[in-house]
Amino acid sequence: MKILMIEDDLSLINGLSFAIKKQGYELDIARTSAEANKVFENGKYDLVILDVSLPDGSGFDICSKIRLISKVPVIFLTAADEETDIIMGLDIGGDDYITKPFKLAVLLSKINAVLRRSNDFNNADTELNSNGVKIELLKNRVYKNGKLLDLTANEYKLLRMFMENPDIVLTAEQILAKLWDCNENYIDNNTMTVYIRRLRTKIEDNPGEPKMIVTIRGLGYKWQVL
Repeated sequence: MKILMIEDDLSLINGLSFAIKKQGYELDIARTSAEANKVFENGKYDLVILDVSLPDGSGFDICSKIRLISKVPVIFLTAADEETDIIMGLDIGGDDYITKPFKLAVLLSKINAVLRRSNDFNNADTELNSNGVKIELLKNRVYKNGKLLDLTANEYKLLRMFMENPDIVLTAEQILAKLWDCNENYIDNNTMTVYIRRLRTKIEDNPGEPKMIVTIRGLGYKWQVL
């Protein structure tokens, strides 16, 4: 993930750069409003860390401009600690507001939390990922270890149902209630078993000994997260 830090204090930049990169993030630096606007337009960032007081402008203005074109998370990191400043920063679109002086461990924890929430939110409505299997929900495509799989409509529906309920036993009745053929005809238990067997041949490393779609004897089936 890539972070843009907009800060003019060189000593703070040096200290935070080392700590943030040590967390595994890429980091770009901008020290003025003009530089920040240019860098942001030319790059794709997962998080912006933003000071309020800059040599040539206000971080509030930068945040307002960012919000016109992007939903990227913004964390204010600033000495401006008046209540009105905090309210302003959050109201114009900041995701968090940290005042200086601050504890490095707390800042890093908040950075990790904001990026984790953002990533979960971005993926929640568009992708399902588990056991090396990825479903692109908007395109109805399924990949296993990066390779596109050829699934029928009901195989796709079955897989999606399983992956949306990880480590939860689904009874045959629960599955059948949502499984209909292309002509919207009811599918019986035997046909469902055939679909599950076919799906296993396409996603399991060893379909004869399934590890992902497992049978829970007497209860139903479960998508087991490995």
